[in-house]
Amino acid sequence: MVKSITAHELRHHWVNRKEIALLDVREEGPYAESHPLFALSVPVSEIETKLPALVPRLSAPIVVYDDVENYVHRAATRILNLGYTDVAILEGGLSGYALVGEVYRDVNVPSKAFGELVESINHTPSLPAREVKDLLEEDSKAVILDARRFEEFNTMCIPRGRSCPGGELLYRVLEAAPSPDTTVIVNCAGRTRSIIGTQSLVNSRIPNKVLALRNGTIGWTLEGLKVDTGKTARAEPPSPESLQKARQFAESWATHAGVPVIDTEKLNQITAGNETRTVHLLDVRDPEEYALGHPTGFANAPGGQLVQATDEWVGVRGALIVLYDTDGVRARMTGTWLLQLGWEVYVLDEKSVLPQDSSVPKKLPVRIPESGAITVDELSTLPSPTIVDLARSPVYKKGHIPGAWFASGPELTRDLKTIKGSGPIVLTCPDGDIAATNLKDAQSSVSRQVVYLKGGNAAWVADGNSLETEARWLSQPIDVYKRPYEGTSNAQKDMQAYLDWEYGLIAQLANDGVSCFHVVRDKRA
Repeated sequence: MVKSITAHELRHHWVNRKEIALLDVREEGPYAESHPLFALSVPVSEIETKLPALVPRLSAPIVVYDDVENYVHRAATRILNLGYTDVAILEGGLSGYALVGEVYRDVNVPSKAFGELVESINHTPSLPAREVKDLLEEDSKAVILDARRFEEFNTMCIPRGRSCPGGELLYRVLEAAPSPDTTVIVNCAGRTRSIIGTQSLVNSRIPNKVLALRNGTIGWTLEGLKVDTGKTARAEPPSPESLQKARQFAESWATHAGVPVIDTEKLNQITAGNETRTVHLLDVRDPEEYALGHPTGFANAPGGQLVQATDEWVGVRGALIVLYDTDGVRARMTGTWLLQLGWEVYVLDEKSVLPQDSSVPKKLPVRIPESGAITVDELSTLPSPTIVDLARSPVYKKGHIPGAWFASGPELTRDLKTIKGSGPIVLTCPDGDIAATNLKDAQSSVSRQVVYLKGGNAAWVADGNSLETEARWLSQPIDVYKRPYEGTSNAQKDMQAYLDWEYGLIAQLANDGVSCFHVVRDKRA
């Protein structure tokens, strides 16, 4: 029988910086409506594909919860089947937790709440949208750096903006604004990355005047100002001279903030004890650089996004993080923020000899069963098959195998019972993996034959077949939370409500009392 843990015991782990991973095993939609501060969204249907990277140590303590949906026992069983040894169910679920701790809306909440705390303590300089527009019209040399991912920037951006994801800001800013008289404006879609990006440059003490676009593209749009779409301008990588200056700025601030820099020998010592301590090795460079070569065992987590959404890479609160770059700028600056966010973090000196295979923790494999698979050719021979697609709903709407039904992964065992007919049921998804890992549960829920399409929809397309967009909803599409700060079709009331929510996060943090955040002030002479 799986053990249980109380909300008080869980919170004790957080306050005392003891390792623990809290998994919300519902769909992302309900998760985004309400969850504890450090909860991760890991739907029960995606445990096998998401959990190994988030929790890379099999003996790390894991807690699962839902909100009376009855997913937790199924989730605990699946986690134990992966080889994890310390799994507990949260007593009382979400409702029980809410009696003793704050619950939060939205996603990536720890980072967003921290951003609000940073601004309130440091008085991060910013200007509202109208004043930024006026400044740009008066000053043709002012530079706008967009701290979001390039894909978000390309979707829509501020006129004259250049893509410069947050972890790249200090690394590239001296090339983008070589004159100290050039004003630099940092923006994102909402608030957090604008605040953290601007404060990064302020902390580094570059000679330029730096300002955040207050409330980002949301604030810009709410003022009725136009955004550009499809832009591709990027801030260029630094020249050797610019890099040397950026390195000096980064080293000074990281030393003041207290970020330890280690060599390969120390890294080996840290990773040698990974049976009792969870260690995440992260390369914070741009994905394109990472793809050209990286140290063994280091996953790519671009620095700005890592600070913005730490819970998408690091699942165990209280784990140890080692960062790497090749320039001495990006890992140090990222490390200063993770340290303030309450993590134990180290930076691997960029001049160190890169670790060999034997000196780093082995990544946990994603286990994909082979039994029960059929090929695209075999699918065409099945008598009256019913195809059920476990893709995320936005992906499903963009294109799926003709006739396929959308199904919610967590509710698959319930909703398969509603399908009419007696022919075989074929599970699919974009690559086939989630379909494969949910096959056993699906087979146990109905008497019909259930198989999965090997390679999923990608294999279907690769075989020369087309997709369709006509939707068939077997389950309610609550699997994805629509972020009111992404895309160009958000309602004004939703964008304003999002800003209002962000402004209230500091009060929630204060009332909750478990964050262990600490904003470092610049006390250098």
